[in-house]
Amino acid sequence: MATLYTFPGNFRSFKALIAAEYNGMDITVEDFDAAAAALSPLGKAPVLKTAGGVIFESNAIARYVARARADTELLGVSFVDQALVDSWVDFSSNELELPASMWTYPVLGYMPFNLAAYEKAQKDLAAGLKTLNDHLLLRTYLVGEKITLADICVTSALVYVMKFVADKDYLKPFGNVVRYFQTCANQPEFKAVIGETPMCKEEMMAPGAPAKAKKEAPKQEKKKKKDKAPAADAPPPAPKKVEHPYKIMDKEKPSKFSMDAWKKAYSNAATYEKGMEYFWENFDMEGWSLWHQNYNYNEDNKRIFMAANAVGGFQQRSDEIRKWAFGVMDVLGTEETVLEVKGVWLFRGDTVEHMKQANDDANWYTWKKLAGPGLAPTDEVKKQVFDYWCQENELEGKPIQDSKVFK
Repeated sequence: MATLYTFPGNFRSFKALIAAEYNGMDITVEDFDAAAAALSPLGKAPVLKTAGGVIFESNAIARYVARARADTELLGVSFVDQALVDSWVDFSSNELELPASMWTYPVLGYMPFNLAAYEKAQKDLAAGLKTLNDHLLLRTYLVGEKITLADICVTSALVYVMKFVADKDYLKPFGNVVRYFQTCANQPEFKAVIGETPMCKEEMMAPGAPAKAKKEAPKQEKKKKKDKAPAADAPPPAPKKVEHPYKIMDKEKPSKFSMDAWKKAYSNAATYEKGMEYFWENFDMEGWSLWHQNYNYNEDNKRIFMAANAVGGFQQRSDEIRKWAFGVMDVLGTEETVLEVKGVWLFRGDTVEHMKQANDDANWYTWKKLAGPGLAPTDEVKKQVFDYWCQENELEGKPIQDSKVFK
């Protein structure tokens, strides 16, 4: 059995893991740490440890896994096809992975935003997508009539682009690529690794990025005056924009508790204990509530990086209520037993319905009220909140594999 050392959600690791799904190969996934870095001459993830030795570089690892079975023909049917597969694997690394990373990494928090790099990444990726789009005009797959390693590498490179940043306007010239990506991403072997891949509806912007300019409606030319025509029924007035319930709540029932102040205190406190001391001193039980969150389908969590990726996506899709919410979500347990996604959240008001309206995925969780209007926090609840918001290694007697803060 081989062991793949990588970071949670590393798209470069998707290549080998998807190939392993096609070839029925068991690969254990472990976190990339200092010991794993020492295995690779480059000290970079991913790295694959096998009975015969250590393999580094994601494409080399993917090719190794793809060669495990000849009958699946992941490397191509003929010698020419094998060369073409190599060509597209190289194309993916050179023309897609770099601009895709430069665009998505700031959004995912891996690097700071840089406007020049952002604009260049969009331009360079568009050039790569045009090449891909032209090639796919009359083709379902890149090489031959079935999935190959070429499709696995290209689709893996585009996962985060398609999910988080490439909206309909950006993808409009690349209809063939969109069709192709959705075809590949919806194969069972792909979904077993990358999960569901809903297409981006609105580009997610990285912290520090300028706000996108809104499209202006085309100006209408002034019409010349005409003789009055018989009066017609006037069109109904445009409906007034409905304010968000939280905004209404802030006006009608203002709270002494400041979410911005709490988030700064949590981030800047000298110790977790000091941060939580500030929280309980300022918590407004009548204006805010605490909720425990537990995923309803934890038995479906097979890999740590997939569960961690799902948590990140959940929090990103909750952005609409960021001003009125704070939460910490954890991936607990092990791949050998069960991986659980749980969390504790602070919401304005006394309901989770606004979270569910902002993020449909919240409906797949069981929510239990811990404190708020009509329910004072007990010492047990205070300890539970501390554990969820502050513990870094173990929670509920289980190892914490990944933890993400929504603030």
